[in-house]
Amino acid sequence: MSAGFQVRIMKEFTPGFLQAARGLYLENRWINEKCDPAFPGNAFSGSFAVAALFTPENRVAGVGRAISDGVSDAYIQDIMVKKEFRGKGLGKMIVRALVDELKERRIEWIGLVGVPGTERFYKECGLQYAPGHSLWLGGEVL
Repeated sequence: MSAGFQVRIMKEFTPGFLQAARGLYLENRWINEKCDPAFPGNAFSGSFAVAALFTPENRVAGVGRAISDGVSDAYIQDIMVKKEFRGKGLGKMIVRALVDELKERRIEWIGLVGVPGTERFYKECGLQYAPGHSLWLGGEVL
């Protein structure tokens, strides 16, 4: 199902790529039109790794990113695929590319916070639930 799709670890963020990525955040309702126009460029440039999924026609179909200190641990976040391409295993390709990149850079402790209902997806990505760990939130979440 994923034939012809490619995931790349992005080193540079062109205006066209950033516009397409912003469209993904808007489509998924993770931001709204009032969000800072510099987003997600500012978030991507502050991330340790950004993975982008491209269609066979080289259009952006998904993104994900990892934040890290670059030494001991990392957190994967913002995994998303355009609605029209979901259910084809493409999100798993993004997660796998980020995990592979982190491990290649010798970061072995990799965390992720998924919204309710994503447990099966992340389990199918090869991630494991961490029983006994607590999630602490602050800011606007409260």
